[in-house]
Amino acid sequence: MEQLKKGFYKWELLVWLWLAFFLNQADRQIFNVVLPAIKDDLGLSDTQLGLVSSLFVLTIGVFIPIAGFAGDIFSRKKIIVISVFFWSLSTVFTGMSYSLIHLILFRSLAVGGGEAFYAPAANALIGQYHQKTRALAMSIHQTSLYFGVIVSGLLGGFIAERYGWHYAFFIFGFAGILIAFLIAWRLKKTPVMQYSVANTNKWGFLRESSIALFKKPTAILLGLAFACLVFVNVGYLTWMPTFLHENFGLSLTEAGFSSMFYHHIFAFFGIICGGLLSDKLALKNKKKRLVIQSLGLLLGAPFIYFLGGATTATMAYVFLGGFGFFRGIYEANLYASLFDVIEPEYRSTSVGIISMFAFVTGALSPVILGFLKPTVGLQGGISILSIAYLAGAVFIYLALKFFFDRDSALKRQETAD
Repeated sequence: MEQLKKGFYKWELLVWLWLAFFLNQADRQIFNVVLPAIKDDLGLSDTQLGLVSSLFVLTIGVFIPIAGFAGDIFSRKKIIVISVFFWSLSTVFTGMSYSLIHLILFRSLAVGGGEAFYAPAANALIGQYHQKTRALAMSIHQTSLYFGVIVSGLLGGFIAERYGWHYAFFIFGFAGILIAFLIAWRLKKTPVMQYSVANTNKWGFLRESSIALFKKPTAILLGLAFACLVFVNVGYLTWMPTFLHENFGLSLTEAGFSSMFYHHIFAFFGIICGGLLSDKLALKNKKKRLVIQSLGLLLGAPFIYFLGGATTATMAYVFLGGFGFFRGIYEANLYASLFDVIEPEYRSTSVGIISMFAFVTGALSPVILGFLKPTVGLQGGISILSIAYLAGAVFIYLALKFFFDRDSALKRQETAD
């Protein structure tokens, strides 16, 4: 009976984290969907709007290693609850913004800082409860990103056109506050991971966990590949609604929905296929996770390139779908492959450190595309993003070819669930 309850709880845990991550991504994407309305209302330039998005991602990058360290030494449940509540409250305050400074303070710094603390603790918690079903569980969790972006793309544009862009932030922000209280009620108290025998204090643990990451080239190369993905995704999420709005004359509602729906619905199918396939293949050979990841980036690159040159909305939707499907294939093993070379007690810190580099790199994308927009246009900027996907595929191939066998052999074995 106890084993049955444990088996049920690990899936209930996934449900609550799915809802939290859904709002995490919805709150992020609202700004991008209503960006044209904010631009007209506040009289901001494309570069200023790109700056707000870049500072948002940069804030996540700065705080996420701290969040990762905290997720390994403090209660992951408490971190998740506080994170959801704080970013949701900050989203409400974002809706009260009336200047560039307000957007930077509430959107870039407060929402970005709050959201930074969610992913390391949440993914480490999923890994703690799911071992044989790790890629599948993390794939399901990742689908909330896709649905969050789709729903915010549809509702955000609809609310902005009918009631004003401020109300889009109010509605999603208050929904997040409610979810924070429900998660606090339903999640079990999570035990703090024990320090290794060699350490007697938190700083010693931080040093050891950092060494556990940096002594393994596989983890570093996977982090570089993740940075390539984030660079593309941040640029795409920020500017694709504007791309469709300006190039094909779509309304805010149509552009917000279409820019997110076709990409993320195919990403949903991609990540489920990738998760099921990789869990099955990884039972025999864990290297298959990296093969699947590398192929996902390699095959996704042409769709990104041709997306920038789309001459009709229908063509853009086709390329968005292909780009999304192969993105999902890659993301099915985003953390599962990392956890194959990192010990359980160091995973939250490792996710934080790798994510810091990825988000700091990705923070450059919106402002670069905004700066290039008056000269090469969004079409040229989006096509150039395909180079990052190709680079990511090469990084994963190098990890697979030269380092994975050694690095995975160094990791201590886990107890099966």
